[in-house]
Amino acid sequence: MPSYVIAGASRGIGLEFVKQLLAKGDVVIAIARTPEKSTGLQELKGEKNLHILQGDISKPEDMRACADATARITGGSVDVLINNAAYLGYENQYNAIDEFSSDAALLDSFTNNWNTNVLGVIFTTNVFLPLLAKGDLKKVLTLSSGLGDPVFSLNTEFDWCVAYSVAKCALEMVNVKYAAKYKKEGWTFLAISPGVVNTQLEPRACFPFGVFLFHLTVS
Repeated sequence: MPSYVIAGASRGIGLEFVKQLLAKGDVVIAIARTPEKSTGLQELKGEKNLHILQGDISKPEDMRACADATARITGGSVDVLINNAAYLGYENQYNAIDEFSSDAALLDSFTNNWNTNVLGVIFTTNVFLPLLAKGDLKKVLTLSSGLGDPVFSLNTEFDWCVAYSVAKCALEMVNVKYAAKYKKEGWTFLAISPGVVNTQLEPRACFPFGVFLFHLTVS
């Protein structure tokens, strides 16, 4: 049976991946920053093919520990990695690029988004590459966003959610760089945007615009 690693599995899309893959009988490694606070994961405890690991993707040492633990669980291989974890930050999401309250606020927003949405994905992918190389499928799926599409932002004059948009745009290039190296070896790197999804455990205002369909497939 295929084995899947899901980074960012505590709620929303990541948790739904966990549920549907378990229903198929696949082996699922669910990584969450604070799994003990995830009601959804805790409800699934006891599923024989589910293995829950604690890890913050912005911390390389956490991801190395998760990769080591995964290797012990699966015997040293992984078929599919799903990079779902992300950071948005609601404090500055409605500010245009020249409307941050201070330089410190701008720096904080960009740093948090970059460390998780770009570097975190790189940290996670890099540590799992050796396990993926021993798997049968060699696939990496990364959750991106239509907000990372420059054409969308320009054509719609969408000037807010700045740091998140910049990070997701960079994430597309990260995906391409992996594909450029590994496509000749039969790997698949897929970045997709699922559209507007309420991933919060508690009600929160969602973006007041339609579904994004931007995606990039490289294999």
